[in-house]
Amino acid sequence: MTTLPLRQLTQQVLQQLSTWQLSAEDIIHLLGLSTDIKPRHLQSYLKGDRELPDSPELQVRLEHLVGISEALATTFPFSAEMRVMWLRRSHRRFQSQTPLAVMMTEGVDGLQKVRMDVDCAYSYAIADAMYAAQQQSS
Repeated sequence: MTTLPLRQLTQQVLQQLSTWQLSAEDIIHLLGLSTDIKPRHLQSYLKGDRELPDSPELQVRLEHLVGISEALATTFPFSAEMRVMWLRRSHRRFQSQTPLAVMMTEGVDGLQKVRMDVDCAYSYAIADAMYAAQQQSS
């Protein structure tokens, strides 16, 4: 988990999501925000004028989105277009769905699936933690 305050983390994620060419409605859905937050409000969150509600689920979503964005930037360092193309192209690992569709339809689980696919270090950490938990329970 990052130690950034929620306001800064929100700004960072919104800046990254803007490069993914998502609609404001899609961003709100991806962040799992309530219907009280309108698309027109996103600009004030991006500027840091407002703060999103502090919830554990939002923190998890933000963390996964940061991880996904950073991994995509490492994978495609010179091409934002390639990052967007990867997000919008169907993959066999996601049963022919796009990574973006998986994130949108499956919520936190979808974010984690996509992050595990694109971020090897995160995937290894999850596998190690699962193995350690299995060894402890045996």
